[in-house]
Amino acid sequence: MRKHKLFVLIIAIVVASLFLGVYAATGGAKGDFARTTIDIGIVVSNVEKAAKFYKDALGFTEVPGFDVTKEMGRDSGLTDSKAFHVKVFVLGDEQTATKVKLMQLPDAPGKKIDNQFIHSTLGFRYLTISVSDTNAAVERAKKASVVPVKEPYQLGGGNNYLTLLKDPDGNIIELVGPKKD
Repeated sequence: MRKHKLFVLIIAIVVASLFLGVYAATGGAKGDFARTTIDIGIVVSNVEKAAKFYKDALGFTEVPGFDVTKEMGRDSGLTDSKAFHVKVFVLGDEQTATKVKLMQLPDAPGKKIDNQFIHSTLGFRYLTISVSDTNAAVERAKKASVVPVKEPYQLGGGNNYLTLLKDPDGNIIELVGPKKD
């Protein structure tokens, strides 16, 4: 009887390992989605300033980007026959890490919108980045000459804080996480 229980336990561990391996390989995705992480594309007025902000102030890592030809832009409906380069930044080194894709179209500059508050303009209004240490994240931003909108705001009665930063075009970036001493 003891050998049978041990055998069943070993089989259960093997099956669980296989399930977790498949789950991890798909990024935990279920159903209709290949990944449960989305990538964000941001058209910016100055791609070099934006790249510096995402690298230095937020801690993203630049990875190889890609080009979109004018034909692809036109045929896909992304642009009216404008070619552009996309700089890609990742938040971590996991396969499913968030990617921010920055692009600038100097010969077709976009219109600025009102970014003062989240209700000022319709549409996607901010990115939320979970940080492991609010103090360290704020210090990194300040070293990159990015000043928080206000001091970190305590959420509820716990140790999670909300800090708002703005990128060079005024887009709101939320940093959410605990303060560590």
